[in-house]
Amino acid sequence: MEKRLSPGEKKNAKRMATVAAVYTTPPFIRHPENFMSGGFSSQRPVPEHKRVWASIEKTPEQVIAEMFEEAGSRDPEYEKTWVALVDGNKTQIRILRRMAKESKPDLTIVVDIIHVIEYLWDAGRVFHPQGGQDLENWVNHRLGEILKGKAGYVAGGMRRSATKRDLEPEIRKPVDKCARYLTNHLPYLRYDRYLAQGLPIATGVIEGACRHLVKDRMEITGARWSLTGAEAILSLRALRSSRDFEEYWLFHEAREYERTHQSRYAENNVPNTIKPSAPPTSNKHVHS
Repeated sequence: MEKRLSPGEKKNAKRMATVAAVYTTPPFIRHPENFMSGGFSSQRPVPEHKRVWASIEKTPEQVIAEMFEEAGSRDPEYEKTWVALVDGNKTQIRILRRMAKESKPDLTIVVDIIHVIEYLWDAGRVFHPQGGQDLENWVNHRLGEILKGKAGYVAGGMRRSATKRDLEPEIRKPVDKCARYLTNHLPYLRYDRYLAQGLPIATGVIEGACRHLVKDRMEITGARWSLTGAEAILSLRALRSSRDFEEYWLFHEAREYERTHQSRYAENNVPNTIKPSAPPTSNKHVHS
């Protein structure tokens, strides 16, 4: 209704954007101990030829298809190692697996380690609600085991600990949630192999894109967006973030000239109405 909300209707509606990024990076071999200490941060290679974009109009499947198209244009013979980093969303993983099967790249799907860590912290607070060093040690120990490829053992261990302590179902819910997340994504948590192969295991590139590409503009206080307007702003911000704006603007001006000028003349030939300027004259005299 125009004047009042209908039953169950919310005053404002939010729509989730799908964000994608494609980049190239050389292999960077590490060990779980290196990852835990963070001592290799200065040696990490910088992503090259990074392109990011986002859409709220298109479905996740359409955005992922564009991602495959972009990657395929860079490596049409599938000579590089293809890695897809995701946050564990089952729909995304299902689409990635299907499209990889159709387009034939040997795709390695990796669940972002940062999301795993967040689940561990939530589970750890059940056993150490007071926080402090005990909680940090609990998380670090299990993270180290997961990085060694033992996510299944970690999931089983935390469940047994909750059962031995006879925790109420509501209290142990974060533990069961974390364990379920680990067991459901075991094929994509082989971090020991990924690190040994030099593959990325964290989605820092995409998390940064979600912030500076979408949130910093779309979620400002008091902003209200139409679907078309928000999609246009996201497209422009993606061009700037991918450093493609200058090239795009030249293309935009050429198309605009074609639409507003060339299309109005026969055979798209715009007559030159600028008269050639006469050669400059001088009133100065040369005296000898």
